[in-house]
Amino acid sequence: MNIIIAGDGEVGLYLAEELADENHNITIVDPHEDLLKRVESHTDIMAIAGNSTSISVLKRANIKKTDLLVSVVHDEQINIITALLGKKLGAKTTIARVNSTDNLSVESQGIFKSLGIDELVCPENIAAHEIIKLINHSAATEIFEFSDNKLSIYLIKLEEDAPVANKNLYQISQQYPHLDFRAIAIHRNSKTIIPSGNDLLLPNDLIYIITKPEGVNDLLILSGKRKIDIKSIMIAGGGRVGRTAAKQLRKGLNIKLIEKDKKKCLELSDFFDETLVINGDASDIKLLEEEGLRSFDAFVSVTNNSETNILTCLHAKKFGVKKTIALVENIDYIGISQSIGIDTIINKKLITASYIAKFTRPLKTKSIKCLSGTNAEVIEFVANSRSAIIKHPICKLKIPEGAIIGGIIRGRKSYIAVGDFQIKENDKVVIFSLPEAMKKVEKLFD
Repeated sequence: MNIIIAGDGEVGLYLAEELADENHNITIVDPHEDLLKRVESHTDIMAIAGNSTSISVLKRANIKKTDLLVSVVHDEQINIITALLGKKLGAKTTIARVNSTDNLSVESQGIFKSLGIDELVCPENIAAHEIIKLINHSAATEIFEFSDNKLSIYLIKLEEDAPVANKNLYQISQQYPHLDFRAIAIHRNSKTIIPSGNDLLLPNDLIYIITKPEGVNDLLILSGKRKIDIKSIMIAGGGRVGRTAAKQLRKGLNIKLIEKDKKKCLELSDFFDETLVINGDASDIKLLEEEGLRSFDAFVSVTNNSETNILTCLHAKKFGVKKTIALVENIDYIGISQSIGIDTIINKKLITASYIAKFTRPLKTKSIKCLSGTNAEVIEFVANSRSAIIKHPICKLKIPEGAIIGGIIRGRKSYIAVGDFQIKENDKVVIFSLPEAMKKVEKLFD
């Protein structure tokens, strides 16, 4: 595909680099000339310095032959204008990043679509929904659901006393033959492993597990996890992520929000009915203690400073808080943050990449998830009548090294992938894949 990405910093650059790895023709438009020089010297990405709302700049980027235009600068008005101009100048599909959740209403999206903007993406809104999902599934480090929760992928940290710790997958399958879940990847020492029957599950491993809804309880028991009943949450940071999460969390929870900016605190107080808003600096650990941090079940740190979010979550863990979630913008920090004890890391670049990546895939792709702490992806494909994937049972298929079939959704039913299972036309197939295997995986569905 020919793709133009309009950015003004790290989000646009990250998207461009991720999509360039998939052999798309990428042009990035960014006002920062120094950044673009660095891009051109290290990648094959074409870089144009300029404003994406300039018609001449878009024409230089060859907008009339563009399959996908993505505008992800911080100013949503620039993104909207860029997408509108891009569509008028010939871009087939346009995506604009927005900051206001008002723009995500059905009415607003309908208006924007009629004007030529095909999709709107709000990373802050998606991040808030991730937080809510993780509060409701408190034992998971990360979770991604397929087809209305018919199948889910959980990232679980294996506890020291887990019944399956220090056993290999073959031993586990023999001991528990009727499990409704399956380990599809192990993340250990910054390396992602596609497991075979002889691979051991070790304490503190981060394990990606695909499960049916009825398998969740067994999954938690065997991984040594205990469901946390979250009734109270402290949120550090009253920006768009913190405000949206606090607003949409279920009623009846005791929520306290800490915000440094006094003016914003007054606005938040008017915005909320039940949430208690405190004006203070979340990096002040003494303040957090005075506000009763030790008594809260969950601590969510979503300030504009990644280091503050990491450190405050570590302090919360030290004080006995059961669930911690940190917004971390530096992707290099994700692996470290996970290894030192923070339960969940949320990154807006990955969230945005997951949303946009599905528009760069063939129609056989239903959904895609870029995972935290690893360059692997989970993709939901649809099998057609010509697909090689339906020709043989799973055990006889030539699944490329670096990929694994996790589960299958057929109509209203879901199945965990086992060797003798036969995939059929129109089945949705969930596959975990490392980047080097992705092209071969896609060929199975041609």
